[in-house]
Amino acid sequence: MRAILLAAGFGTRLRPLTDTIPKCLVPINGRPLLDIWLDNLSRAGIGPFLVNTHYLSEQVEAYVRGSRFRNAVTLVHEPTLLGTAGTLLANADFLDGGDGLLLHADNYCKPDFAAFAAAHRARPQGCVMTMMTFRTATPSSCGIVELDERGVVVGFHEKSATPPGNLANGAIYLLSDEMLRILRADYGDAADLSTEILPHFVGRIFTYETSSFFLDIGTPATYAQAQREGAD
Repeated sequence: MRAILLAAGFGTRLRPLTDTIPKCLVPINGRPLLDIWLDNLSRAGIGPFLVNTHYLSEQVEAYVRGSRFRNAVTLVHEPTLLGTAGTLLANADFLDGGDGLLLHADNYCKPDFAAFAAAHRARPQGCVMTMMTFRTATPSSCGIVELDERGVVVGFHEKSATPPGNLANGAIYLLSDEMLRILRADYGDAADLSTEILPHFVGRIFTYETSSFFLDIGTPATYAQAQREGAD
């Protein structure tokens, strides 16, 4: 299974660390975050990979050239950021007509990708994608999802002050070829996946809840937490 890793963001909330290093390369216990992702995905039999770049792209390119994953990674530079949906649509051909993985490479997580893929294969009829979810201790800072009895999304609550639960969107998605065909036909101008696309697929998104440690490394506080709890 092929994977697209979104790695082009500025990481502004993590400044001053990201003034000189792209967020996807911040070290977790001495290892670049992107290296951890590529290693974990490769161990799960996933690949090859497409990684988009923009901010401090030369550092990402240098890392890939010098890494053991250099032959498995295609780098795509975006002179202007396309957004999560824009990057997916611009590079949908990379997924080669099959189901594909899309994830934000600035999170830290080591989930069971085999179980995730199995859940996607067993998704209820009518669902065209599977979203990885996790339990968060800070639901008001996350995108919270509501599910029906089948585990299918019936509602989104984006950074609500009073969310109806703590089950959060992990921004790791398995997309069916059917989903990609729909996106190309009907959402070709979309830029943001969370706001412009996912709400239109309520009732058609299956979920898989990971029990693994999951963290959005978005602030100095959560970055410090990753250093404490994210050891390999």
